[in-house]
Formats: sequence, structure tokens, C-alpha cells
Amino acid sequence: MKRARFLRAEEGTSAIEFAIVGPVFLMLLIGITEGGVLLWTQLGLQHGAEMAARCSTVNKTICGTPSAIQEYAVQRSLGVNPPASTFSVESPACGIQVSANYNYQFVSTNFGTASMVLTAQSCVPQRL
Repeated sequence: MKRARFLRAEEGTSAIEFAIVGPVFLMLLIGITEGGVLLWTQLGLQHGAEMAARCSTVNKTICGTPSAIQEYAVQRSLGVNPPASTFSVESPACGIQVSANYNYQFVSTNFGTASMVLTAQSCVPQRL
């Protein structure tokens, strides 16, 4: 008699269902948030590199030296706020090239890796 009553009991089924589905849902939620922040960081680095390369050819008073170009890139990085050493300035055949290498640290290490190197690059021809 007790066994039949135990098999028909439905108390606690919600807790068991949540224990099965909850971790998967939380990992999905953290993964989506982490992916969004990763894309935001990549966008900020790319925007900073593009604006600094453009400034180096258009406005020589603000962006006349490589260190000034790096600082300008940091200012234009859309909320990322990387150190100035993240950006490098070169003068290849295409004009003035601003590159960025940024080590992005993930919040959660449950997805296999703790960090990822993000890169951005922009090259603008020099004005004569």
C-alpha cells in the first residue's frame, strides 16, 4: 500500500525538473551574455582602430605621432577602455595602419578556454 502511494505522489516534481533543466538554462544564458560582450569588445577595438587610422591622415594636429594615434584609438574604442599598448601603428604600402591585439578574459571558464585574443586592423592611405 505504501509503495503505490509513493509512486502516485507528485510533490517535488517541479524541483526535480528544475534540477535537470536549470543548469542547461543558466549555461545558455551565460553563453549568450558572454558572446554579446565578446562581440561588443571586438566592435569597440575595430572602431578604435578605424577612427585612429582615419585621424592619422585627416588631422595631423591631433594624431601626428604614433603615441597620439594610440591614445586616440583608446578614446574611440566604444567602452572597451584597453591600454594604449593594445594598439600599434605602422606605415606599410597601404598608408598608415593601426592594429589592435587584445586579450579578452571570459567571465566563465566552463566553455573550454579562459581567454581569447581579439584582433582589429585598419589601413588608410596617406593624404598628400
